[in-house]
Amino acid sequence: MNRVLQPFAHTRTQTAWPYLLAVAAIIVAAVWCVVGIPSNPAEGGIRQSLRGGALCALATALGALPVLVVRAIPQRVSDGLLGFGAGVMLAATAFSLVLPGLEAASGAGYSPWGAAALVSGGVLLGAGVLLLMDRVLVDDPLDAQRHLVPSRVMLFVLAIVLHNIPEGMAVGVSAGGRLSGAEGLAMGIALQDVPEGLVVALVLATAGMARSKAVFIGALSGVAEPLAAVPSAWAVGLSSVLLPWGLAFAAGAMLIAVGHSVIPESNRHGHGAIASWGLAIGFCLMMSLDTALG
Repeated sequence: MNRVLQPFAHTRTQTAWPYLLAVAAIIVAAVWCVVGIPSNPAEGGIRQSLRGGALCALATALGALPVLVVRAIPQRVSDGLLGFGAGVMLAATAFSLVLPGLEAASGAGYSPWGAAALVSGGVLLGAGVLLLMDRVLVDDPLDAQRHLVPSRVMLFVLAIVLHNIPEGMAVGVSAGGRLSGAEGLAMGIALQDVPEGLVVALVLATAGMARSKAVFIGALSGVAEPLAAVPSAWAVGLSSVLLPWGLAFAAGAMLIAVGHSVIPESNRHGHGAIASWGLAIGFCLMMSLDTALG
């Protein structure tokens, strides 16, 4: 069954403009960072992480914009887009975080077993921290009867915002460590942020929120990425010893975000096959980007 999401709520003109201005401000600021900061991966550090994080935020905001004009979208398309994003994130976890983390640990003098143990510890630490944040920030839903948007919808949106943090960390750690694949990682994450921003805005709009506000929240969800990228690049830049730990930590957090939030949501409406094909396509695309741009 190809269920179609309900038409979105209309937005009054006098209440829409503050949200639209805020979205425009996010887009302009992101474009300024992307265009104004030179693309020079050899520099690494904070400037490159800000550029990569801003690219991800820009992609998220642009992905949310179509909700202002479209009236509905088939549920299977939405689930396929979520699956695609999950595939991109899984490939980024493996090829852009875990493998470079193992190489960084080996370069620091660890044996193969020692490198594997270090990266495994970082992955488990990142996974544990994200699960703790998820429990503290998400698992206490508000009463849906007292709010416009159902608590389940807000849980999903909070989960998406929460998993943007490890995405930003991944961009920042890669840039701060001056990895050759840092630019490809940022482009891959930005690519999957487009459908992610769309899905967040769609979910909110179909739940009854005004279109302009839904687009604003969708765009705002991407701002978490540059906010996480810059301090991550700064921390890794302090010491090369932190690089394998930072890569592994980001990998663990992203792995839990995919398995705990994105994949379950993409399969919740009975379109598991579509979501799985999206996952496979997203994985292959991100793998190709990492190979070509790394």
